[in-house]
Amino acid sequence: MTEKNIVIVSFHAHVYYDTDTRDIAARIREDLGARFEVQLGRWRDEPVGPHPKSMYQVAFLPSQFAEVVPWLMLNRQGLDILVHPNTGDAVADHAVHSLWLGEKLELNIEVLKAA
Repeated sequence: MTEKNIVIVSFHAHVYYDTDTRDIAARIREDLGARFEVQLGRWRDEPVGPHPKSMYQVAFLPSQFAEVVPWLMLNRQGLDILVHPNTGDAVADHAVHSLWLGEKLELNIEVLKAA
């Protein structure tokens, strides 16, 4: 088997919430911004792109993975979180190379294939 030379440019964590858990998501977001040098994306109160429910995105560098992801594991307060690399292949990044904290939600990968 040949190994592909895939470069991870960055990571995204998508923190999913609903109307009942938005306050929890806000606390997690505030803590992430205070603890780490991450980029906090906009609140998306409706499904967008491949994401089946409300979420916000957190972007961080590969060198931060070992700090950010374990923190999310321990502090997600029951929320579901998708973590994926950004390699330039959005379909594979979301569907093959991703990891889930909490429940694995069904993504609309067809949206990514069409892009």
